[in-house]
Amino acid sequence: MVLGKNLKYLRKSKQMTQENLSDQLGIKRTMISAYEDGRSEPKLTTLKLIGDIFSVSLDELLYHDIEEKGRRATQKKEIKILTVSLDQEENENITMVPQKASAGYLNGYADPEYMQQLPQFHLPNLNKNVTYRAFEIKGDSMLPLPSGTVVIGAYVEQLTDIKSGNTYILVTDTEGVVYKRVFNYLEENGKLFLVSDNDFYKPYEIPGEDVREVWEAKAFISTDFPNPKDKSKTTSLEDIAAMIADLKHAILPSK
Repeated sequence: MVLGKNLKYLRKSKQMTQENLSDQLGIKRTMISAYEDGRSEPKLTTLKLIGDIFSVSLDELLYHDIEEKGRRATQKKEIKILTVSLDQEENENITMVPQKASAGYLNGYADPEYMQQLPQFHLPNLNKNVTYRAFEIKGDSMLPLPSGTVVIGAYVEQLTDIKSGNTYILVTDTEGVVYKRVFNYLEENGKLFLVSDNDFYKPYEIPGEDVREVWEAKAFISTDFPNPKDKSKTTSLEDIAAMIADLKHAILPSK
């Protein structure tokens, strides 16, 4: 276990004193010193509180050297083979994931037979060295793009490459396949903030480790043309920045 080393590193990275941390945990300061020196081990309930304070899992806290290896949520995941479809000339197709297939995609995205059953197509003027995938979005959370719009995304290999404020299709364990404007706070707390362009829907966060695939939105196909006069329930970039600031203030531990 690397608990003591991790605890000391996480505490200092948040500019917290042993007294600050002991107050949040409801224990004596001398216990923090004992934990960090390896002279004592916290109870399970205390471990869970530590995990909540620093937004780390118990497995990461106990067995992953955070100082040397970095946060798990910000790491390049184990090399995986991205399943793609090729045409007769061995050019990559764009695989489309319709709304009805999105649930099955969570289980079948690595299965070549499943992927081959999905619709395949090509689009001109796209970079041939990039893998693209198309997802049919559902609902009105990303107006002015209506439900049924097909969003074409370019594969993003590492979570750390997510650029705050851009739109992405995320394939996640907890939320399924979602299309959102994403703000990257992995280095701060291991999480991503997902924001809808329709301000009727509140922003929310997900842990980085819940994300299986990331596709950066590059184009869309729709049979409905956005109405420029209909600006109701849409969010400006200034509004998004304000919401994110409020979320960070409410969620991140105070220094």
